Amino acid sequence: MNQLMTGKLILKKRKGKNLTQEQLAEKLGVSNKTISKWENGKCMPDYAIVKNLCQELELTVTELIDGEEAEDKSVLIYEDVRIMDLLRRTQELEKQKNLLYGILLIVMGIALQALSNTWGGSAVKDFFSGFLLGISIVEMLAGVYVVGRSIAGR
Repeated sequence: MNQLMTGKLILKKRKGKNLTQEQLAEKLGVSNKTISKWENGKCMPDYAIVKNLCQELELTVTELIDGEEAEDKSVLIYEDVRIMDLLRRTQELEKQKNLLYGILLIVMGIALQALSNTWGGSAVKDFFSGFLLGISIVEMLAGVYVVGRSIAGR
């Protein structure tokens, strides 16, 4: 899969239908900047939008992913269902991975906080204890943020 080729195909098909980026974005419910990112190969469309994008541009999902139009589209229809399922699964795994990263950050923060409570007694030890406590709080907050984004993205 080549994002640049996919972007060029989106651009070609959009212009072939005499649509502006704004018009296509409005039909898909995204911003024109998102369309621009796709066309420049900076990112790929989300799996939830791929089907509508393909319908608007009269492409199959396979053609979109390959970045080129196929001669015989009858064979590609079956592949579209499988590719959409793979895209959905991949994005779900990405969300689960981010959720696990967030949980790991929270657990590490709790461990550092427990470690900081065991130190103390002298000025140097108190400094390191406070330092570890600060790091643990930052880690836990980062973990909560990552978990929150993962859950909100579902």
